[in-house]
Amino acid sequence: MNTKLKGYFVGAIGAAAYGTNPLFALPLYDDGMNPASVLFFRYLLAIPLVYIMLRARGRKIEFQSKKQLIPLLIMGIVMAISSLTLFFSYQYMPAGIASTILFIYPIEVAIIMTLLFKEHIRFSIIVCILTAMIGIWLLYQQEDGTTLNLLGTLLIVVSATTYAIYIVGINRTTLNVMPTLQTTLFIVIVCDIVYLAYLRCGAGITLPTKWYLWGNILALAALPTMLSFTCTTAAIQQIGSTPTAILGALEPATAIIIGILVFHEQMTMRITIGLTLIIVSVIFVIASGSSSRVLSSWLNIRKHSSKYTP
Repeated sequence: MNTKLKGYFVGAIGAAAYGTNPLFALPLYDDGMNPASVLFFRYLLAIPLVYIMLRARGRKIEFQSKKQLIPLLIMGIVMAISSLTLFFSYQYMPAGIASTILFIYPIEVAIIMTLLFKEHIRFSIIVCILTAMIGIWLLYQQEDGTTLNLLGTLLIVVSATTYAIYIVGINRTTLNVMPTLQTTLFIVIVCDIVYLAYLRCGAGITLPTKWYLWGNILALAALPTMLSFTCTTAAIQQIGSTPTAILGALEPATAIIIGILVFHEQMTMRITIGLTLIIVSVIFVIASGSSSRVLSSWLNIRKHSSKYTP
């Protein structure tokens, strides 16, 4: 297998692995665990995994500047909100639809770069944004006249927006010169502290009632985290940032397939068209180069070490 073909292959595996979030999270919900507890234990198991990778690469844990502490705390809180709202949204809408709406984050990066950093936005990008909005409307307004749960829809939009803020924040603050695995380790720790605080404030920590469901939590830490980001790193090194980002469309596609085959979620023509419009519009945004400096550096930074993306 030549290098480029291998890059596409591992990139596809990385994207598909991230799409397995619902596969392991939803059985834990059915067992009575709340989303915050699932995330708390997922991140708790991820901490030693990231630390082992950090030490295996011979990297030290140190701050290059005290000015990095505040951005780390802020970005950790932002990422915690993104993950929490995503996992809460699974309780209110089909996981495949939630994962597809989440995939609008590159479009939101383009909007943020335009509004805050005065990046020029082309007419083609405006068309892509409108197309994605039509896709979301098709998902929200069902064929029988009913709509998706409003709270669930708002949660996933908040998740996508905070993730876009996280991407821009990492690349537009002093964190952009901090070693990736070190940044990852601190972000994961901050996120876990946020979840613990949230749980202690009233939600309460819930545990799996069946021993084998701990395997689901371990799988969440391993597949949509370590495997996904290791493969993404290799793909970027072999085929580049933009093709790897486009392969990210396999994330919602995987979640949709899992939803249909495992959780018996229905797929109507209206939903199919809506999902297609969103995925195609986002791919065009990525491929067009809009906000490419941010998205590319966000992906290219993984060339030096694996990135944990909750």
